[in-house]
Amino acid sequence: MTKVAKFVFSPFQENTYVLYDDTNECVIIDPGCYTEGERKELSQFIESAGLKPVRLLNTHCHLDHVFGNKYVSEKYGLGLECHEGELPVLRYAKVAANMYGVPMEDSPEPTRFIEVGEVITFGETALKVLFTPGHSPASVCFYCEASNFVIAGDTLFRLSIGRTDLPGGDFATLSKSIKEQLFPLGDDVRVYSGHMEETTIGYEKIHNPFVGANARI
Repeated sequence: MTKVAKFVFSPFQENTYVLYDDTNECVIIDPGCYTEGERKELSQFIESAGLKPVRLLNTHCHLDHVFGNKYVSEKYGLGLECHEGELPVLRYAKVAANMYGVPMEDSPEPTRFIEVGEVITFGETALKVLFTPGHSPASVCFYCEASNFVIAGDTLFRLSIGRTDLPGGDFATLSKSIKEQLFPLGDDVRVYSGHMEETTIGYEKIHNPFVGANARI
């Protein structure tokens, strides 16, 4: 079974995830660790659990999800993997960070582009890549069918969705992504989002005010 460890980092309260299984291999998704203390918290967990990081993945490349890309890449010798359509967002992240008053180092460039529909593997775990644009130009989600969860980035939240007023965002596109890519996964699939607490597909189908059965929009 694949386990999910969540860390809440940075002034943006972003959720960073470490996924690992019985082989002790792990992947780090959306490292938002901003301060030295947050970076230490992440690395201490990995070390204390005896894990071996083998992949660095971004669901999308807004600044709060890439603060720790450079640290993780250099600390563990990992190349960054993201969708090619997120490159403009990644390259703008440092500018955006300065605008928000949270200066950051440049993220490394991707060493590999994630392909829609591919299966990303590590240890005994398989993650299917779902293409879910709308919050950003080329957001992806990572679905683990065997352990019944999806890492959703900022696509879907408990009772909310990702904002669509940033460059490359579009409500109609995001709504379509959620309804066509996430909702069919199954009601009991757990959703680990880029912010806030986890939820389930079934709960959001009914209660989400933006895309649920009784949506107000």
